[in-house]
Amino acid sequence: MELFKTKSINEVQEILRSLSLDISLGYEEVALVEGLHRILCNSIESPRDIPEFNRSTVDGYAVKAADTHGANESIPAMLKNMGEIEMGTNTSIEINTGECVYVPTGGMMPEGSDSVVMIECVEEMDNDLILVHQSVAAGENTLLKGEDMKKREVIFDKGHRLRPQDLGLLAGMGFKSVHVYGKLKVGVISTGDELVQPGDELSLGKVIDMNTYSISAAVLEDGGEVVDTAIVPDDIEILKDKLRIMMSTCHLVLVSGGSSMGHRDVTKDAINSIGDPGVVVHGISVKPGKPTIIGKVGETLMIGLPGQPVSALVVYKILINIIMKALGGSGLKMSTTKGKLAVNIPSAPGREHYVMVRIDKDEAENVVHPVHGKSGMLSMMSKADGFVKIESNKEGLNKGTDVTIYLF
Repeated sequence: MELFKTKSINEVQEILRSLSLDISLGYEEVALVEGLHRILCNSIESPRDIPEFNRSTVDGYAVKAADTHGANESIPAMLKNMGEIEMGTNTSIEINTGECVYVPTGGMMPEGSDSVVMIECVEEMDNDLILVHQSVAAGENTLLKGEDMKKREVIFDKGHRLRPQDLGLLAGMGFKSVHVYGKLKVGVISTGDELVQPGDELSLGKVIDMNTYSISAAVLEDGGEVVDTAIVPDDIEILKDKLRIMMSTCHLVLVSGGSSMGHRDVTKDAINSIGDPGVVVHGISVKPGKPTIIGKVGETLMIGLPGQPVSALVVYKILINIIMKALGGSGLKMSTTKGKLAVNIPSAPGREHYVMVRIDKDEAENVVHPVHGKSGMLSMMSKADGFVKIESNKEGLNKGTDVTIYLF
């Protein structure tokens, strides 16, 4: 019987990088509102100082900090109010020693001022006088010109994946569009004689296809574009035909199922029979996901994922990060959190082990529990908040260990 010749994650990373060298996503300019999750193909510099003028961060009175030295409730400082600065307007007001000007949050500070006293800390008197009941230091309650960003400062590096907060920042700098790599075009195939579409008649022995939907959703979440999907029976000729069709439009084809060593597991043979270099990895030293296939035909990457839903999604999450880094991005930074294990988690050394976990929150910290079940159990993914990685040289993790949880 043929056995898997497994490779480590480090070996797989180098192989995927090498396979991706001649894959080009191209470039395009997109409107800022369409930039979410896109990957920058060039660095971006700030076109101006941000802010472009000294501004107040509170409602209050712009002052010279030295005029408030020693001020308190018992011995307030007395200043003369020289007027008010309207929001969104340029001001020519200049204050001298012993003077102040009212300024709203975000308003331009007048010449001569270096700090702002919050309105709650002043008492307005007759004859345009105010009493200041709290001293302030120079720069307090202000945002100085260029303090947020300097003109020509690099804000985002090439390869950065744009997040909602990044788009807001770019809008604030005046950008209406960004130059990005083209989207990774992906085809998703689920294999198995037993599979039917959601909504189809479910006779005994049949199983509703789940992987097409979970994997396709993950691709979209990661900024890719799903250009084709299919359910294919365990028939090598049908699978070969579908792979050829997807090769014409896809950078990457993901095939779930058919990657193990059974007589109906035809993914490896199908890939090898349609072009070179074919399958270069069959077996990765991870759990779950040992029977994973990695190959390439022409300029199209092909990955055979395990058929079990949990295994398929976990392996996808691990490999897509490597692929996106290889194609010019900075990688997809999975959201993480910290927690403490509630129980021991055993593991066999020799391969990385990804354990599904759920998080219970108490007042002090996250308490992490393994989600028990088999990789074919559909409920595991919905019950799990993410997974914990156990390194290949460890025999498990002990109760009370601080761990990183990779969130779904």
